[in-house]
Amino acid sequence: AMNICNIIGSGIFISPKGVLEHSGSVGLALVVWVLGGGIAALGSLCYAELGVTIPKSGGDYSYVTEIFGGLVGFLLLWSAVLIMYPTTLAVIALTFSNYVLQPAFPNCVPPYMATRMLSATCIIFLTWVNCSSVRLATRIQDIFTVGKLLALGLIIAVGLLQIYKGNYEGLTPQIAFEFYKTPSVGQIALAFLQASFAFSGWNFLNYVTEEVVDPRRNLPRAIYISIPLVTFVYTLTNIAYFSSMSPEELLSSNAVAVTFGEKLLGMFSTIMPISVALSTFGGINGYLFTSSRLCFSGAREGHLPSLLAMIHCKSCTPIPALLVCCTATIVIMCIGETHNLINYVSFINYLSYGVTIAGLLYYRWKKPNLYRPIKVSLLVPVCYLLFWALLLGFSLHSEPVVCGVGLVIMLTGVPVYFLGVHWKDKPKCIYDFIGRLKTLCTVIYATLTVLG
Repeated sequence: AMNICNIIGSGIFISPKGVLEHSGSVGLALVVWVLGGGIAALGSLCYAELGVTIPKSGGDYSYVTEIFGGLVGFLLLWSAVLIMYPTTLAVIALTFSNYVLQPAFPNCVPPYMATRMLSATCIIFLTWVNCSSVRLATRIQDIFTVGKLLALGLIIAVGLLQIYKGNYEGLTPQIAFEFYKTPSVGQIALAFLQASFAFSGWNFLNYVTEEVVDPRRNLPRAIYISIPLVTFVYTLTNIAYFSSMSPEELLSSNAVAVTFGEKLLGMFSTIMPISVALSTFGGINGYLFTSSRLCFSGAREGHLPSLLAMIHCKSCTPIPALLVCCTATIVIMCIGETHNLINYVSFINYLSYGVTIAGLLYYRWKKPNLYRPIKVSLLVPVCYLLFWALLLGFSLHSEPVVCGVGLVIMLTGVPVYFLGVHWKDKPKCIYDFIGRLKTLCTVIYATLTVLG
């Protein structure tokens, strides 16, 4: 349940457009969705071995730190705090605002400033909620999870009804594999990156390994159930889209589920944007909750400023970490376009996954006699890494600026690590500056409380 709820988020409502755009045909787009689930399953099996061999919560960060040392672990943490979580949050927030505003702008794209302002308002409001109360934040998560299930269930049911009525011409092999443009290998790689954004979250249980009962049995079981089920749901959702929308209609839509609802639900079409908005609103809340905890954990381990390990004495919430996540998200949201941001975060995600799974092979060589309750076939990590190398190589060739900037930002963590973590005896002025930042966070929190 945790895996499925964490994987299914905003991605399935925005990635279909990007997958189709880069793949060039309906048939190849569906193949990308199915293979994307298969690749996620291979990665999950590797993470299951790591999870029971290194039984620490924290996922990639804990494993890489244990295997390769503090610097590589810090770089993974640095990229997660600066890129992966804020960019994912920015994409979900922009999806929320697009679906809320699309009914008001049925014949055009919602204005740039309107989407950004609504997204920023949503993020600031939910940051305030998470600063105020853990219980309120988790209640919001529980309630708004229903939105995503309602939206996907409705799309699949209506799509299957269309197919039952005989509206499946666009899904026949002759038409489905009719390319409206011939994709290059690099474009297919970008299609996989778009799909991988929707599958991200398959490694969530590894962040709480210490809390899983009998992980040797339950980690693989969770993978065998959740990944095929999510792949099945995603494929059915895309089939439903293509059963009633032409590729041109899907590509021209800024909110695919809204266009789908307007075509098939008639007077009930408003259900769709409301359901997706509920889903994405809950997704923003969930990512704010987890990303702030990652900052908090990194600070507690000494890999981030101690300020980020501070929690409020009454509400017990990591307010400085939440404010950092909120600020980074708004900055990224104002400088990026949704589908470019997806390529951006998916590239860094895959880079992190590859480094972690390469660590599995290195750990086997380094400690061959270590007891491993789960030991996957060597073919599984090798196949994943081969696909990973091809995907990242062709993605870098097709989008050198987007992927290159991600690499540069990750590598900026090297001097930060040596100055902030490795250098122990810092001047007093640095500690004074951190003290002033703590005071500033207190003032910001007080202001948010008054405004709330």
